Amino acid sequence: MVKHAVIAGLAAGLLAGAAQAAATVAPKGRHPLADGQVLTALTVSYAPGESSGPHRHGAAAYVYVLSGEIRSQVEGEPAPRVYKAGESWFEPAGAHHLVSGNASRTAPASMLVVFVGPPEAVLTTADK
Repeated sequence: MVKHAVIAGLAAGLLAGAAQAAATVAPKGRHPLADGQVLTALTVSYAPGESSGPHRHGAAAYVYVLSGEIRSQVEGEPAPRVYKAGESWFEPAGAHHLVSGNASRTAPASMLVVFVGPPEAVLTTADK
């Protein structure tokens, strides 16, 4: 029960930290790792045309597109890229995520996000 409360709190914190977010976040698990870090898995779903505002993550993130198409751009990349179901990317902790959202205005999209970082890491902080 406590574990589920912690995961629910993390999902709420993810959305609260990204005030401009227009997404549904569903916690999938949080597990301690041998090196003292924590793995946190969640899904992010966007309705057609939805997106999140620019933000940073306090932990490294591996992202795998489950369905639809996700538009993403991390600072330093020349332009946003559209990732289709089955494709993935990596974001180092602290990277500035400039673009994140559904590339389609007619179909939903979802992704699995797996964070690895210190237990106290703030998973998402929206730009001010």
